[in-house]
Amino acid sequence: MAKRKRLAAPDLARIATPESDAVELPPGPAPDQMRRRAPIADVASQAATTAALETVAGEMQAARDEGRLVQKIPLDAIDAAHMIRDRIAIDPEEMATLEASLLARGQQTPIEVVETAPGHYGLISGWRRLSALRSLAQRGAGPGSVLALVRRPETASDAYVAMVEENEIRVGLSYFERASIVAGAVREGVFRDEKEALNSLFSAASRAKRSKIKSFLPVVGTLGAWIRHPAALTERLGLAVSARLQADPDWGRRLQDRLRKADPATPEEEGALFLKALNSGPGTEETAPAPPAPRPPAPAISLSRSKGALRLSGPAVSEELLDAIEALVRDWTG
Repeated sequence: MAKRKRLAAPDLARIATPESDAVELPPGPAPDQMRRRAPIADVASQAATTAALETVAGEMQAARDEGRLVQKIPLDAIDAAHMIRDRIAIDPEEMATLEASLLARGQQTPIEVVETAPGHYGLISGWRRLSALRSLAQRGAGPGSVLALVRRPETASDAYVAMVEENEIRVGLSYFERASIVAGAVREGVFRDEKEALNSLFSAASRAKRSKIKSFLPVVGTLGAWIRHPAALTERLGLAVSARLQADPDWGRRLQDRLRKADPATPEEEGALFLKALNSGPGTEETAPAPPAPRPPAPAISLSRSKGALRLSGPAVSEELLDAIEALVRDWTG
């Protein structure tokens, strides 16, 4: 029978003091290294930052594409005559007030433009602000640029609607100005006819308002080129002129001539001319007084006679005439 091997207790001294050829563990990380994040955290942070920047860039590009981003554009890069303007009358006092506001507070509301070529723009709305800034820049008092929203209207009609809506909200147009933009948009081929232009440009207006604009169309078509002060043509006066024009086309042609000859210097003079023409009877406002009958010319020779005498007088009684008469009398008497 084999003997069991007795297990001896381990040598504590040997365990406490390792042999020289024992494997040594590498030193642990320094304290500052223990506080650093793992590499995966750095990668995740960089990815999040890149994604955020791409989101912001995308939002900026979308705002630019949709015309929601206000941009600073040089004044000379904008064509103010890109579209027919609906604002006709400009009050010098109002323009001076606008310029003073721009100098004191800067431009508070951007204008609207459309990019016609790289670096070139056409004005949609904000003609008064653009004009005021240009006036200031010419005097060395303005910034030389304008804050603008670059719109991208799908059609020309959308641009005209935007212009009209902006002016209707900010500064009410006169009926003559409203009718002028309707006629101009049709003339430029933006709309097929006046009805389509009227319903598109003033779709938010009441039927009564559109009816009044329509009534002013004959005034614009017949007298637009001759009216010097559209602001003098009030709603009531304009409707009366329109009714007369439609009832008597010849009256419109005569009124054109009167406006051309008078060339009124003030709105009051032009308004008075319209009232005088309206208050005159049909065909009488242009009737000139009959010229006086011509006086018969004074006779060159006056002839008077009495018993046994004949008298001649006048500037034509010359020596030659007297000689001829004397010779005739001699021949008569033999």
